[in-house]
Amino acid sequence: MSQQPETTFSDVETRETAKRSPYAAANLFVSFRHAWDGIVHGWITQRNFRFDVAIAIAAIFLSVVLHLTLIETTIVILTIALVMALELINTAIEAVVDLTVGHSYHDLAKVAKDCAAAAVLVAAIASISIALALFGPPFWKWVMGNW
Repeated sequence: MSQQPETTFSDVETRETAKRSPYAAANLFVSFRHAWDGIVHGWITQRNFRFDVAIAIAAIFLSVVLHLTLIETTIVILTIALVMALELINTAIEAVVDLTVGHSYHDLAKVAKDCAAAAVLVAAIASISIALALFGPPFWKWVMGNW
């Protein structure tokens, strides 16, 4: 029989402090409200997020117009969600880095911001490839009049 490691006072203190944190959500509804606040912040402050939303609307519209299958439409939606989620994570990382370093410059702050932005870029490039693969053939048929 293996023994569980003893819980130290600092572990208990950390858990109790987290429960009392003003940033901890009191319930599930409050949790969702905080998440919505993050989306609103992304919309208000991030030009690229607004661009992502516009592209998402266009992609969903094209999915309907070009009669993509349910699986293809699901892939489009998952791709949209990935890019938008990474855009919000990038925004969060930038905010934490700015909070930490303030107005000073630090090489590691640049690395963190650049890598977060690169993650969004990689997902955006992948989403363009997916869009070409899914929208290309039906769009080409429509252009050629074989609809």
